[in-house]
Amino acid sequence: MRLKALCLLLVPILLVTACSRLTFVRPKNKIESLPGQQTAPEYSVGDSPDVKRRQSVQILLARAMQRLQSGEPDVAEKDVRAALKLDPGSVDAVTILAVIEDQRGHASVAGQHYRRAAELAPTRGAVQNNYGTWLCANGFAAESLVWFDRAIHAPGYATPGSAMANAGSCALKAGQNDRAAHDLREALASEPSNAVALEAMAELEFRRQQYLPARAFIERRLAAGPASVAVLKLASQIEERLGDRAAASRYVQRIRAEFPDAQDVTTGGNAGP
Repeated sequence: MRLKALCLLLVPILLVTACSRLTFVRPKNKIESLPGQQTAPEYSVGDSPDVKRRQSVQILLARAMQRLQSGEPDVAEKDVRAALKLDPGSVDAVTILAVIEDQRGHASVAGQHYRRAAELAPTRGAVQNNYGTWLCANGFAAESLVWFDRAIHAPGYATPGSAMANAGSCALKAGQNDRAAHDLREALASEPSNAVALEAMAELEFRRQQYLPARAFIERRLAAGPASVAVLKLASQIEERLGDRAAASRYVQRIRAEFPDAQDVTTGGNAGP
C-alpha cells in the first residue's frame, strides 16, 4: 500500500517589499531651511541582522529544492548545510536533508533526519506526518501510529485527513484492523477522494472477504489517481474472488501494458485470504 507523499512545508521566501523593509531615502537636492525653522533629521533604516539571516536561510533552501528537483542532490546538500550554519534549528533544512538521503537510498540516515525534524517541531503536523510515513515505510508500522496521532492533533494542521489516511493504512499494515477501519473512515469523511485511504479500505474489505465493498473502494481508488502495480493486482484479486475472471484478466493486462517491468503477474495474483 502506498503512503501519502511527504509534506515539505517550506517557508516562502520573503520578498523585499515595503512590508519587510522600511527606508527613508535621503533627498538628492538638499532643501535649505528657513530662518528659525528646524530641519527634521534624516534616517536610513535597513533590515535587522536577524531578518537578513532568515531571508538568507529561505533563499538557500529554495535553491536547494530547485537543485534537488533538477537531480543535483550533492549541490542541494551544500546549500542546506549552508542554511544550517545560519540556523542550526531550521526544521525545513533538516527535512530537506532527509529527502536527499532518501533519494540516495540511505534510509537509516534519512530516518534520523526525519526524527530530528519532528523533535524540533512537535506542533507541526506535516513534520510529524513525515516521520510517521518514514517509519511505516521502513518496517515500523506500529511505531508510526504515535507520530500520526501527533500530526492529527497538531494545532493548525491544514490537512489532518492525510495523516489520518496514513494512520489507517499503517494500522492495517500493523494488523490493527479495528483502528484501521476507524481511521480510514474518518479520513474519507474528510477527503472522500483520498487515494491512500481508498486503497487501504479496499484491502481491508478484501481481507474481511467483503468483496463487493472491496470492489467499490478499489474502483474509487482507480478514479482518484494514477494506478500502481499494487492497486491493479488488488483489483484483479478482488474480481477473481467475485468470480469475474474476465475483469481480473483485464487488470492483469493493464499491469503488463502500463508496467512492463512488473514480475510474477498472474490473473488474480497469489495474495489474500
